[in-house]
Amino acid sequence: MHLLKLSTDITTVISERRFREVNVTRFQRSLRLLANLILWLISFIPVSCFAAVSNLDSSGFVVLTDIVPDAIIELRYHTLYNFVGDRIRGYEEPVALVTRETATALRSVNAELAPLGYTIKIFDAYRPQMAVDHFVEWAKNANDTRMKSYFYPEEQKANLFAHGYIASRSGHSRGSTVDLTLFDINNNCDVDMGGTFDYFGYRSYPSYPNITEQQKKNRLLLRSVMLKHGFRGIDTEWWHYTLNNEPYPTTYFNFPIQYLVR
Repeated sequence: MHLLKLSTDITTVISERRFREVNVTRFQRSLRLLANLILWLISFIPVSCFAAVSNLDSSGFVVLTDIVPDAIIELRYHTLYNFVGDRIRGYEEPVALVTRETATALRSVNAELAPLGYTIKIFDAYRPQMAVDHFVEWAKNANDTRMKSYFYPEEQKANLFAHGYIASRSGHSRGSTVDLTLFDINNNCDVDMGGTFDYFGYRSYPSYPNITEQQKKNRLLLRSVMLKHGFRGIDTEWWHYTLNNEPYPTTYFNFPIQYLVR
């Protein structure tokens, strides 16, 4: 009788031990699966979310026309025709640079515009911090008003900071903002937006009422296509758009604008 009870106890202990071992093994497998799932999900998150990116690192940028070959580039700050009247510091070559994500989104924009007879025309894209510093230095020089009649006839230069036209930092320096318009391919001209790029005044507001119905429709077309493909605009410039999911939301880059060599 005692032997039977002892045998039963031993069997019970062995069974309980095997049960625990099985459960431990299952738990370990579950942990491994969970760890692999987490690693897989992390692989989709941009590196910029985990580590600080040097503001001289251009590896996340592309030449826009490599991705959108039909885009027309007219970088105003590489020329003398801008509100300063000089080529802006850092604009060493007439090439539009943007983050790869922005270029991909603009390719979708252009694909939608092409059947309508339009392509995008870029006035500005990535803008290095050194260029923004150049704007600030110019704004502090009250005597230099060479381009006032073209770009800010309704504004006093002393008010450009207060009214938000000049600032010490720009979203352009993060690489995912563009200034653009529509270009009519068939007629080989800019679409009439009822106002010119970089005009400092109410006429540049997207909602400005004193323009023709066609000009309003042209602004609305640009806005609707850009918003549809992941960009957001601002209330003071009809040409200014930023990618919603910009990859470097806190980095203000400062490498010069040149053709990228990989």
